[in-house]
Amino acid sequence: MVLGHQLTPAAGLPVFEAFAAFCLIASGIYLFNDLLDLSADRSHPRKSGRPFASGQLRIAHGLWLPPSLVAAGLLLAFSVNTPTGLVAAIYALLSISYSCGIKRQLVLDIAALSLLYTLRIICGGAAGEIDVSLWLLAFSMFIFLALAVLKRLAELIDLYGRSEVQVPGRAYLISDRPVLSMVAIASGYIAILVLVLYINSPEVTLLYSHPELLWGVCLVMLYWFTRLAMLTLRGEMHDDPVVFAIRDRPSLICLAIIGTLGLAGALP
Repeated sequence: MVLGHQLTPAAGLPVFEAFAAFCLIASGIYLFNDLLDLSADRSHPRKSGRPFASGQLRIAHGLWLPPSLVAAGLLLAFSVNTPTGLVAAIYALLSISYSCGIKRQLVLDIAALSLLYTLRIICGGAAGEIDVSLWLLAFSMFIFLALAVLKRLAELIDLYGRSEVQVPGRAYLISDRPVLSMVAIASGYIAILVLVLYINSPEVTLLYSHPELLWGVCLVMLYWFTRLAMLTLRGEMHDDPVVFAIRDRPSLICLAIIGTLGLAGALP
């Protein structure tokens, strides 16, 4: 809605319903995944605080909560429109497949994570009946791939500090850190390159009166991602870069600057 400049009530209500549907589906699948990772989470310094691992939530609840939440989410998604429901169903199937086996496959797991994030964008477009541009999809795949790799890299660096050699339940070894760091940095910079190419495309003039201001967005993205990568390599990254970013003051300042530049570029 924001990037397509279609912030209208007609698009807002179905997109909000799709957002609520994905909250239900994702919550159910996270609970299901926590049950599968129960033994590994109990021995992890931070994940041991999760509801099932810590005992805050009874294991018996895991038998009915996940399917109930996923079913409710799918019903809500299909009530928006059929395309939204189908994308949500694909998301649910891929998420369950990820929890059951893909997460233990080398490289395939991070590809699946980036696709899951991109499916959320596609679902938003389907719900609001907004065409999702190929530029946005290309940017999303690369930036989410970079964040997924940083997530794995952060886990490996954390294990290295605890003198362990492999992420429990994953296919990555401590020795994979150099390759993962290269993949993360390359993917993040390719995402920014996609943004640069978009600024120079004919399509940008349809939405922005002053597209030259978007060059500032590229500079901010370069700073933000480079800093994120360096913090990860220093062992200062949270297990999930997305969670880290929404709690990190410099990241929030970067988001505010990007929003301001985007708004200024769209003004007549």
